[in-house]
Amino acid sequence: MNKRDYYEVLGVSKTASEDEIKKAYRQIAIKYHPDRNPGDKKAEEMFKEAAEAYNVLHDPKKRQQYDQFGFAGPAGGGFEGFGASMNLDDIFQMFGDVFGGRGFGGFGSGFSGRAARQQHRGNDLRLKVKLSLQEINQGVTKKFKVRKDITCTHCHGTGAEEGSSHETCPTCHGSGIITHTTQSIFGMMQTQGVCPTCKGEGQVIKNKCHLCNGTGVTKGEEVVEIKIPAGVAEGMVVNVPGKGNAGIRGGIPGDIQVLVEEEEDKTFVRDGNDLIYNVLLDFPTAALGGEIDVPTVEGKTLKVKIESGTQPGKTLRLRGKGLPAVQGYGSGNGDLVVNISVYVPKTLSRDEKNALESFRNSDNFKGDRQTEESIFKRFKNYFV
Repeated sequence: MNKRDYYEVLGVSKTASEDEIKKAYRQIAIKYHPDRNPGDKKAEEMFKEAAEAYNVLHDPKKRQQYDQFGFAGPAGGGFEGFGASMNLDDIFQMFGDVFGGRGFGGFGSGFSGRAARQQHRGNDLRLKVKLSLQEINQGVTKKFKVRKDITCTHCHGTGAEEGSSHETCPTCHGSGIITHTTQSIFGMMQTQGVCPTCKGEGQVIKNKCHLCNGTGVTKGEEVVEIKIPAGVAEGMVVNVPGKGNAGIRGGIPGDIQVLVEEEEDKTFVRDGNDLIYNVLLDFPTAALGGEIDVPTVEGKTLKVKIESGTQPGKTLRLRGKGLPAVQGYGSGNGDLVVNISVYVPKTLSRDEKNALESFRNSDNFKGDRQTEESIFKRFKNYFV
């Protein structure tokens, strides 16, 4: 079917103002509204056609493009938002504001009748978990015994006694919403609200379950397995959908939010995804060089080469040997940073003193100004 000119559809001129376009669309939408013309396919098509025209003409940018390029749009792809897949609920959601935020009230169920019935959501639960650095590195599954609202085992969450059933609410006739019409200086005004009888559910229980008194939930316990991803940090919250309190009368269950706490580690200091390991070298190894064993968070050790003449305050960075990035917040692992200090013994034997005295006046054992400045800069960074 060939499309009609959008201005023709709304019955306005090409110079019509925004208010004129809005008024024209409202009149046509009321005339061809599906609730006023039940089962009339032609009226439904007219309703959709008017919505498509309004979608373009009420938007200054789209209107300018339509005036210049016609139905094809600026790139030959037409105007987004309408087509064979566009349904009535989409239109109601997009243009309900044209009717003062009250939907298309006054014609049967109207827009309000298309609103989803009230579905109660259970409350969220909040737990704490304390993790070791090793658990954080690998990720871990923890089991919790949680006391919470669970689905009633007698009525299976319906809230109705066995053999009984729900009935359509006599007040709202199943819509979950009631409409009030009042006379004002602007004419008949309509307002909508949740039905006080069924609380928006559209149904009422004739014979309530004796165990849960019609709520569909009772107090109980459940063992919940919660997977904590690798790389989490102190203060992060892991959300577990659908494991919180059950919603009343078959409603949506809440979530469990797990607050992460970290145990203090005796070997490493955490800095983001990096791990810091402090090592105390003996003087001969610092002076002559050698190898040391550096532990990793996995429990293994790495052989690390120490260059001769290594100074206190030097850092070695072992790439990728830190913690993994938590999923969605980066990629790869952090580093293992080795901070080197040199141990100076407090007491010496006579032979040790004599050996060191022999080096006291050696120029090779005296630091120069360049070395002093290098060490000063290195330690200065810790206090800035």
